[in-house]
Formats: sequence, structure tokens, C-alpha cells
Amino acid sequence: MEELTGVVESVVFDAGDGRFSVFRLVPEGQPGRVSVTVPSAAPLVGQEVSLRGDWVEHPRFGMQFKATHIRVNAPTSSQGVLRFLASGAINGIGPAMAQRIVAKFGADALDVIENAPHRLLEVQGIGKKTSQKIYESYHEQSELKEIMLKLEMYGVSGTYGARIYKKFGSFAMDVLEHDPYRISREVMGIGFRTADTIAMASGYEPESSARIAAGIRFVLDGVASFGHCCLPEPWLVRDAAGVLGIDASLVRETVRDEIEAGQLFYETEGGETLIYPPQLYRAETETASALLYIADHADRFEVDEPETLARAWERMDGITLAAGQRAAVAAALRHGVFILTGGPGTGKTTVVRGMIGVLEMLGLSVRLGAPTGRAAKRLGEATDRKATTVHRMLEAQAADDGRTVFMRDEDTPIEADVIILDEVSMMDIVLMQHFLAAVPRGCHVILVGDVDQLPSVGPGTVLADILRSKMFPSVRLTDIFRQAGESLIVRNAHAVNAGRMPDFTAGNTFEFREIASEEETAEAVVALCRDELPAEGVDSLRDVQVLSPMHRLPCGIDRLNRLLQAALNPATPHEPEVVSGNFTYRVGDKVMQIRNDYEKNVFNGDVGFVVFVGAQGITVRYGEDHTAEYKREEMNSLQPAYAMSVHKSQGSEYPIVILPIVLGHRAMLQRNLLYTAVTRAKERVILLGSSRALRIAVENDKTRRRFTLLAARLAGAVE
Repeated sequence: MEELTGVVESVVFDAGDGRFSVFRLVPEGQPGRVSVTVPSAAPLVGQEVSLRGDWVEHPRFGMQFKATHIRVNAPTSSQGVLRFLASGAINGIGPAMAQRIVAKFGADALDVIENAPHRLLEVQGIGKKTSQKIYESYHEQSELKEIMLKLEMYGVSGTYGARIYKKFGSFAMDVLEHDPYRISREVMGIGFRTADTIAMASGYEPESSARIAAGIRFVLDGVASFGHCCLPEPWLVRDAAGVLGIDASLVRETVRDEIEAGQLFYETEGGETLIYPPQLYRAETETASALLYIADHADRFEVDEPETLARAWERMDGITLAAGQRAAVAAALRHGVFILTGGPGTGKTTVVRGMIGVLEMLGLSVRLGAPTGRAAKRLGEATDRKATTVHRMLEAQAADDGRTVFMRDEDTPIEADVIILDEVSMMDIVLMQHFLAAVPRGCHVILVGDVDQLPSVGPGTVLADILRSKMFPSVRLTDIFRQAGESLIVRNAHAVNAGRMPDFTAGNTFEFREIASEEETAEAVVALCRDELPAEGVDSLRDVQVLSPMHRLPCGIDRLNRLLQAALNPATPHEPEVVSGNFTYRVGDKVMQIRNDYEKNVFNGDVGFVVFVGAQGITVRYGEDHTAEYKREEMNSLQPAYAMSVHKSQGSEYPIVILPIVLGHRAMLQRNLLYTAVTRAKERVILLGSSRALRIAVENDKTRRRFTLLAARLAGAVE
């Protein structure tokens, strides 16, 4: 690792979130200028910095110094002080004022600002208010510098300093020295291992209770990201002991202490002790109690024979329901909580339309919702009614600390007699907790979804657990109706779900292309989208969605996005571009929002196209009539969408789906993933890769167990 010292001449790019920046440096004792990249907020123009890193050759921008550590040094020469003050880093000082200050105090100007700010009144144009503003602004910069130096002393990159200071302000140093594990809980992008390095360097003992408790939380947070609500105690103790490098008995003792202190919760089921973090324990227990309460306290609708009312709707709509469909429509009138499930082509949408019809015939108010914007849009189009996301139904807003808060709750419930939610397999335990809390007394809840699809990205298997508990009436539609049954996609989806290989013999509606290597498979995906499909009149950007099970490897999402961008939207001379993360965005790029943004009215999973790129950010068009502007620091809410994960595709339909299926993704090759991917296509499915990988996916129905006790709680097996 090399070292480089110099003065910051200009800032080329700053991501705004403290994670990445590019600047030009005038190296000390060397001719010319150097481009530097650093994983932190940009330093200020005129600041002297010391860097550690390596020289790299960028394919587009040439030789750069890729810094991993940065230390900001106070400028010592008059010229350095002038550059720093003239950069605009200090509130109240512009280029002209900087000249006057340095002319008066020379290289001692910063010492005057810090230790004798009253002397600033000696400079023409500076009064008491301005001198105070200058002092306070410089003091903030000094605190940030102190934090960065402290981090470097601890053996941690000073690049984290800006994020820590932004969160804790003048208390940052106190947190660093006395409660470093708090940083991993409250500062985005800083994990337990970084906080642990700081703690150990500042004198914490390896076996201190604070360190062990933080390690336990780290492990529990990690399992939540894999879909678990809790973890067996032996697993938690083993994993935490491994992370901390200490004896398991100390972890076991701290787990018990944390339970007694109310920081952790546990349940015993089947002789197994399961440990919960507090937020997921509350989510699971409150979801169970709310479902049982709603089922017991729902209003009774004034109708003697629901089946007769269902037949009346059939006559009005010109539809004849099958017996199972009619039973489901009638059940919506009888039960406080009802679940409808079934695969593609089994008529779930027709049943939902029938439910809405008979409920409205009784004069009841019906609200429709789904977990994502795309799923809500599909539901609205299918029923010719307004449908919203669950978040919008709950009037979600972003708090100042980044958390989501819901304005609808038990005190201000949703206004409805019946609420129907679609695509419930996508809902995790926390969202279900907040939804059920906002259901008004007497309201009926109807949950609709395909239980054979992938479970939610977040913790829990809510829909499957509710069905598994057998505490609520449900109908599973299994008959494929004639029109749907004529679709090879529908037939093959059901074949996959039953563990049979798809049929590839009937035309090109559903095809598999055997390809020797993963590199060649990725090239074939690109060729399909760039050459073959456009030659057939297909718009590859709008009519095709490439899906992939994983982010890494040659056929992973990350690489496919770069390859497809180069093929479908290549760079042109003088075209503006903007870098965010590991992707360079330009006009025409297909992008996806990855978190809810209520101010912009865009939500997790929404797909749009970049229509403008400027120095300050980009503009994205969603649909025909909605655009959203993103500043540079907001672009981490976007990711390229030429290719996306199967999970991200849930709730959506696309004319054509392309799925590379290769042995490198073996860890993710499961039946429910393939089934979910196939059911996203309306007109055509193209699978490419290894027939062995395809067979593994079809035959592997051993989905990873998610540790959750919702089904047991609902059935009364857990107190």
C-alpha cells in the first residue's frame, strides 16, 4: 500500500451519502495533478490530505490513486490557508474575504479563527455576527478533523468520520470513546466489526459484557436478513462466540442477562429455545393476536345465503364461477379473516372481482392493497377499482432518522368495512404487524396470494404460516381454466411446482437453450436482447425483463446490468454521465427504485427510465406521467434494472422473461425460485444455461427453513 500527500485542488464527484468521492490532488513534491477516489465524503478544496492506497488503471478515466484511508491535515502555508478558506468550506468566508483574512494574519489565520475569533473584527467587512458564524463553522470542521484523526489512531479508516459526525454532531467523540457499539446500531453503513475495532482500540476488554451483547445483536440482525424471526439458542451462542472469538459459555451467560434485562426475548417450542430480538418478537406476537382478534370481532353481514348473492353477481357480470370459486366468494361474507390461494390460471382474480361485487351489493366499503406499487397497479387494472400499496394505505412517512412511521394505526385506523390484500406472500412479519394494527374494529380481512412463490425478502413466512396454522378458513384454487390452460407458460409453471420438467416442444413460447459455459450464457442473454428479439419487433427495454438468482458471477445481476447497458444504451461522445455506487448512469437507462420515497411518490420496485442527467443529479420517468428528480446523494435509492433478482420481480408481469440458469448459482436453485420466475411472464419464457442446473432447480423443493413461531402462536401451541 502506497502513501500520497498533497493539496485538494478540486472535487470531481461526491456521492453525498459519505460513501464515495473523486477529487484532484496536487501531490507534494511532484509535478502535475492526480485523480483520487476514496470511499468517503469528499475533502474540502484547499485541504492538505495524507492518503494510503494503490494506483489503479481505470478503463475510461486512466490512472487513478484508489485510497482506502484519508487523513486531513491542517494547512500550514499562507497559500494553503488561502486555498482552504477560499473553497467555501467555512460559512461566512468567500474568495474575497479569504484574501483579506490571509492578508491580515498570514499562515496564522486558522489559529486566529480557532483561538482568538474576536480578532476577526480587525478584518474589513467582518462584524460580530459574521465572526461568530465563522468561528462556529470552523469549530465544526475541527471536530470532524478530530474524529477522523481518532479513527485513524484506532486503525479504522477516517473516511467514516463524516457519517459519524453527521449522526452525533458534537457528541460524536464522546460516543466514540464511551459507547462505540452504538455506532453500528445507529450509523448506516458502519457495522459491528468496524465498531468492534474502535472499541478494542479504545480499551474495551474482549470479554466485556457490552462487546458480547453487541456481538449477539449483530448475529441476530444477520439472521433477520435471511428471513428468520428468531434463532435457536445453541446456534446463536455458537455464531456469536465465533464472531467474538471468545468462549461460548460467556455468550450463553450474556444471552440470559439480556433476556432478564428485556433486551432479548425467548420462546420454547418442541424442546427448542428460540431467541428473538425485541422488534421481531413484538411483530410476531402482535400479528398473531391481531389476526385472532379480527377473526373473532368482525361484523356479521346481513345476508342469509351468501351463495345466492354470489350467483346474482355471476348473472350481473355474465360469468359462471366454478364451485370452488363460488365457495370462496361466499366465504368472504362469512368470515372475519379469509385466505385465498392458488397458482396461475386458477382464477384468483375472478374470485377477487366476485368478492368485491357481492360486498358492494351490500353497500360495504372495500379497500384494495398490495405490498408493491406494481402489484397494486395490476390489482387495480384487474378489478377496475383503486388499489394502493400497503404503505400508502397506512399513510407511511419517512422520519428524520430514516425510519418509516405509519400515520394509520390502532388509534387512527384505515376506513373500510373489508380490506383485500393481494400478493401477501411478499409481506414480511413487520409490515403485516403494522397493517393489522390499523384494521378497524369489525372490519373483515381477505388475504390473497400464491403460497408456492418465494417468501418475503424480509423476516417471516407470513402467508404460509397463517395457512399452516389452520386457524382461519381458506380456499386453495387448483383447477386451471380452459383459456389459461391453453398457455404453455401456465402449464409449465404448474409442472415445475409439481416437480416435473417443463415442456419445451411446443414452439417458442417456453424454451430452453443449452449453453456450455456461464460466460457464453451471459453473452447469449445480451445477444437475445440486442439482436434476436429486436429483429422480431420486440422492444427489449420495455417488453423484456432479464432475471437472475444472484448478484455475483458471470450470469449475476451486477454483471448482466453492465453488459446489457453497454449493448442497449451505449455511451456516446460528450454524453453526460453520473456515477453512483458501481454503476455509471446515462440518459435512457432502465432503473429501479429500491426503497420507498413518499415525497417523490416512488416506491420499492418501481421501474423507470432516466430522462435527464445533469451536474447535480438525474431525472427518472415512471410510467407516462410521473417524473422524479434525484440529487447525487439520493441516487443510492436507485439501481440498474436491465436485470433484476427474482425476488424483486415478484408482484410484476412482463411480456417476456429471460432467466439464465447455471450451476454457479446452485445455492439458489430451488423450485419456488424457478416457479416464481416463470410466473412473471405473460407471453414468453426463455431459459438459458445448463440442463443439469435446470433439473436441480425443478427437483429441489427443500426450501430453507425460516425460524418463526407465527403458525404455532396462532394455533395456541405457544403461550
